Amino acid sequence: MTINRRSFGALTAAGIAASFPSLASGASRRPTKKLIKPPRVRPGDLVGLVAPGGYANDRSIDKAIRNIEALGLRVKVGTYLRAVHGNYAGSVQQRLADLHAMFADPEVKMIWPIRGGSGCISLLAGLDYGLIRRNPTILLGYSDITALHLAIYNKTGLVSFHGPVASSTLSDYSREHMMALLSDPRAPYTIPMAQENVLRAQAEPHYGIRTITAGVATGPLMGGNLSLVAALSGTPYAANFRDSLLFLEEVDEAPYRLDRWLTQLDLSVGLANAAGVMVGICEDCKPEPDRPSLTLDETFAQHLNRLTIPAVTGYSIGHIRNQFTLPIGVRATLDTAAQTVTLLEAAVS
Repeated sequence: MTINRRSFGALTAAGIAASFPSLASGASRRPTKKLIKPPRVRPGDLVGLVAPGGYANDRSIDKAIRNIEALGLRVKVGTYLRAVHGNYAGSVQQRLADLHAMFADPEVKMIWPIRGGSGCISLLAGLDYGLIRRNPTILLGYSDITALHLAIYNKTGLVSFHGPVASSTLSDYSREHMMALLSDPRAPYTIPMAQENVLRAQAEPHYGIRTITAGVATGPLMGGNLSLVAALSGTPYAANFRDSLLFLEEVDEAPYRLDRWLTQLDLSVGLANAAGVMVGICEDCKPEPDRPSLTLDETFAQHLNRLTIPAVTGYSIGHIRNQFTLPIGVRATLDTAAQTVTLLEAAVS
């Protein structure tokens, strides 16, 4: 066979496409991960209260215990729950010890971090993923807990839950949808947006729902706090949101930072490769005073307007009282016209 410059170029391009399918047009869909679904929560079950990120104080601990007991559940307090190491809830070793102890305890049916804060990313290399895989237990939380959700999903396939932390102020809406997912393995299950947030949008526009691109999209749920999803890009714990429903939330960050993190996700996986994008209500994500800046809406628009997949902002996700819970890895459908998310399979066994 005679190889000229043109045929060599074609062969080279074919070889690159074979080696790096994400660079080829019509790239293959992401492989389906086998999910491990934790057992459901039942009345009287034991909940492990831990602080894997920011430190806790007595007031937040008391509130968390009241929240757990109000749900008809019992509390097991982590050994190092009151530890303080700088801004963190104890050293890395102490925080790992509490998490491992809760996963290892067969009586603990749910692990509920008291708060987010920062520091969970430092635990990922030290987590005993074999222990977690052998002892599937509900893990619930949002914000910095995103790091644990993504790492555990990547390494074990365990479904965990992006939702309220133990010290959250639980509204009827957030409690209803949280407990429906954790205790009632039925499907399909449709989650509407919180009407409280719709009403609040009249005075606070960032609570309003905006449909950037209309449509219906289906895929596994993947995402969490934007800064953490971006921080894990390029690591073994990164969110592979190809063909997934990517959901994102953030709080108290200037729009230019959100722009940077969205660009990082676009460069790593490509927002256009998601099945759909849901952005939550981003509290206090305003331009810094007296500095030129894009608005929050303009920041999202420059990333989402060019997409042809369904894309929305202002959904009931994030650092807000009326938030719904999302199970990582579970298949769901986003319907922008109905403004609903429908889980297509149970998240617990």
